[in-house]
Amino acid sequence: MSTAPPTTTPDEAPEAAAAPAPKSPGPWAPLRPLVLRLHFYAGVLVAPFLLVAAVTGFLYAGAFQAEKIVYAHEMTVSVGDARLPISEQVAAARKAHPEGTVAAVRPSPEADASTRVMLSGVEGVDPEHTLAVFVDPYTGKVRGALEQYGSTGALPLRTWISGLHRNLHLGETGRLYSEFAASWLWVIAAGGIVLWFSRRRALRKVRGTSGRRRTLGLHGTVGVWAAAGFFFLSATGLTWSAYAGAHIDELRTSLKQATPSISATVSGGEHAGHDAASGAGGDGEHGVGLDKILAAARAEGLGDPVEIVPPADATSAYVVKQVQRSWPEKQDSVAIDPATGEVTDVLRFDDFPLLAKLTRWGIDLHTGVLFGLANQIALMLLALSLVLLIVWGYRMWWQRGRGGAFGRPVPRGAWAKVPPYVLVPLLAVIAVLGYFVPLLGIPLAGFWVLDVVLGEIAHRRGRPTAA
Repeated sequence: MSTAPPTTTPDEAPEAAAAPAPKSPGPWAPLRPLVLRLHFYAGVLVAPFLLVAAVTGFLYAGAFQAEKIVYAHEMTVSVGDARLPISEQVAAARKAHPEGTVAAVRPSPEADASTRVMLSGVEGVDPEHTLAVFVDPYTGKVRGALEQYGSTGALPLRTWISGLHRNLHLGETGRLYSEFAASWLWVIAAGGIVLWFSRRRALRKVRGTSGRRRTLGLHGTVGVWAAAGFFFLSATGLTWSAYAGAHIDELRTSLKQATPSISATVSGGEHAGHDAASGAGGDGEHGVGLDKILAAARAEGLGDPVEIVPPADATSAYVVKQVQRSWPEKQDSVAIDPATGEVTDVLRFDDFPLLAKLTRWGIDLHTGVLFGLANQIALMLLALSLVLLIVWGYRMWWQRGRGGAFGRPVPRGAWAKVPPYVLVPLLAVIAVLGYFVPLLGIPLAGFWVLDVVLGEIAHRRGRPTAA
């Protein structure tokens, strides 16, 4: 019996002949494993530092309102009929606290707010801080004295939390933790966005899922919504970091975008400006006195809140500067000759270079003062979202079955598959970032070495390199 050869229907042959050749992968195909691997390494190893930054940042954002409650007695007064001259208020503070020298005076900015007289060189007070003496502007009674730090007038509670967030109370060495976290936050966020939007839309759902897929859905959804805030926190946090911040300052200076300072020399020439803790001494009264100095500043349009800094020496002027960091910013300043009461220099915030303004706004938004309570609530929500993302990230790692091992989430050797026209510019960008942001570049090289070592160990043990 013969067997008839298989036949092909007229519809099948053309379909087979027309079958398209497999498409060659685009440049993204080999990059995705690298992004995934970087996101994994950074998520596992950097996350503890980010967690500390998020928790302490959450506390700092809430410290502004807590400060108003804890120090309500010192900061607030009953509204009276008329305020005493500023010179009498300073005299009352000096009578109660004759120690140290007057570094600056902040007249009561609101009807129910006390006046602050800041003293430097007080025994028992950190040399970088001042002792703020709170005076009732209506009665001249001293309501208390507290250690103060920074241009935002942080009192002990906020100062302690600020130090915890900035350097864990470990000094300059501790600043490396926060710079490390800020250097990597934007990288992790960017990698997460790329990975999330490269997934099929059906795999991004949270509703109706469970297990690791649900955790991934929550992690990705919250991460995408919070990413813009993370980019902002990372960029602004780096502006006053130790290493990256120095490079940013150098760049701004080279572009003539540095923050200008007022000339406080009354005899001509350049002067570097004043710091709040560098007052000349005594009771702050020089020449025409504080009352006429404040009146001259008011005549130049400097409304509350202002800070009066006494002359640093015999050739220096008073400097009166606005210190409002909330929107709209009030940062104008004037220098006034103590002998004549005449204005010798004026510096307007409107005349600041663009990058100087952006830096000022960025820092104030980062620290929660630019938009007040709304700003602080937004920062707390961002910090909370970062904590949740870290928890979900570790949970996914555990749900993957690698809770006790470092894991191998993607195939190794992906670098070799990246086209040169993509790889070369990518390496150039990494090199530039590594120079300007060393706490990103150095750990990045470390992650690469770690990946190579783990790959070699897996190869020698004959284990697969894919999850």
